[in-house]
Parts: sequence; structure tokens; C-alpha cells
Amino acid sequence: MSQDRSQDTSADRLEIAGISLGSRVLLGTARYPSRQTLLDALEASGTELVTVSLRRVGVTADSQNLYGVLRERGYRLLPNTAGCFTEHDATLTAELAREALGTDLIKLEVIADEDTLLPDSEALLRSAKKLVAKGFKVLPYTNDDPVLARKLEDLGCVAVMPLGAPIGSGLGIRNPHNIELIRSRARVPVIVDAGVGTASDVAVAFELGCDGVLLNTAVARAREPVRMARAVRHAAAAGRDAYLAGRIPRKHYAEASSPMAGRIER
Repeated sequence: MSQDRSQDTSADRLEIAGISLGSRVLLGTARYPSRQTLLDALEASGTELVTVSLRRVGVTADSQNLYGVLRERGYRLLPNTAGCFTEHDATLTAELAREALGTDLIKLEVIADEDTLLPDSEALLRSAKKLVAKGFKVLPYTNDDPVLARKLEDLGCVAVMPLGAPIGSGLGIRNPHNIELIRSRARVPVIVDAGVGTASDVAVAFELGCDGVLLNTAVARAREPVRMARAVRHAAAAGRDAYLAGRIPRKHYAEASSPMAGRIER
């Protein structure tokens, strides 16, 4: 049984749509070698909010289905519209998820094509507008485009989730400059989603100022998923601390760290 996550009293919490989270790591639930490995990885990561696809989650009261098990262990659920290639399919899936799982939260994905799995920006904007109007709390998976991120925020999305790299690629954050731009302009949480490959990528996301990181494949397909989940937890804490501490400015030339006064004169 998981520990009671509501007991986290850290002052530095992630706030999304009125939900207060002690962990800034969001974890997916797909592609793990076994259900027990998934549950152990979730625990090791310290996550409190997990993404689930409606197609994988049973919606009956049976405590053995994934939904029942996750709820029993105290996790908040973030249903997603993964695999949707049209505005209609994404909107319909979101409505089914709300009815089945009893939450207004939705991670909105509208994919452009099967080769890149990149977001369809136009369909994403239309879907987000519809779902916000229907009372959903929308967290859109988007390109690392500061203009698109601002448009989604202006529509009423409760967070923006720019990709670090294509889904499942493990390439890490390919355009840190754009991620920094998105963060510097946003008035809602910025959560890096997709492309994270290992713990150091998580640390980089937080050092750039991001409010959270969502990952799945990097943990689920690691040689030791539970160990990777634990590494991600530590990397998130380290990256967040480094960001809050404030890094030194980058310089083109060296600067001595030892004082010059009192040195031996030639």
C-alpha cells in the first residue's frame, strides 16, 4: 500500500487547476513489463498524478482493474486522449473519460500522423476550445512553440505540456531555448511531456524552470524500471533545487574562484 501522499507538507508544491501536488513528476502507465512493475515504479517515483488511457482502464467497480488499483493506492488520475488523430475523436474520448472516471481533468492529445506522433496544432486548438467550454480542465500536449503555448493558455487551458522530443524517442530536450521561452511567458504550469530518456533529462527540464515533467517510456522501457523511476524522483528534486538556487551566469572567459588579494607577486 502506498504512503498517504496528502501528508506532504513541502512549501514548494505544484498547483494545477486547484489541485496541490507534493511531487512534480507525472508518470504514465503504459508499456510496463508487468502490472507489479508499474505499481512499484509509481511508488519509487513519488508521483501523485498518473496518466491513463481510457482504452486500457477498466471502468467497472472490480478492484482488480487498473483504475480500481490506482484509486485504492491513492493516485489521482489524469485520463488522456492518446491515439486520437482527429478533433472529433479527441473530444469524444475526453467526454467518455469524464463520464467513466469522474474527473474534469484531461490530457489532450491530437496527433498529426503516425510517423512523428507530433501534435496537430490546428486540431489541438479547436479541441481545447471545445473542451474548455464544456468545463474540462485541459492539459494539452503541444509542440515546443511559444506562440502555440500562449494561444492554448489564452483559451483557458490549466497547463501547457510542450514536448521535449518526439514521443518515445528518448532524445531529451532538443530545444531548451523554446522551453525557456514558453516558461518565461506562461501564467500556468509548464510540464515537459514526451522525449525524456533518462534522469538527467528530467533535471534539465527543471533547471530550465519547468513546473513538472511527464514521462512514460523512459521508465517503462528501462532495463530496470523501478530503479529508473527512483532516479527520476531524485533528478526532479535536484533540478528543481538548482533552478530555485539560481545558476551562475555563463561567461566566455575564466574567472578565478580564489581571491587575488595577498597572492605572491612576481
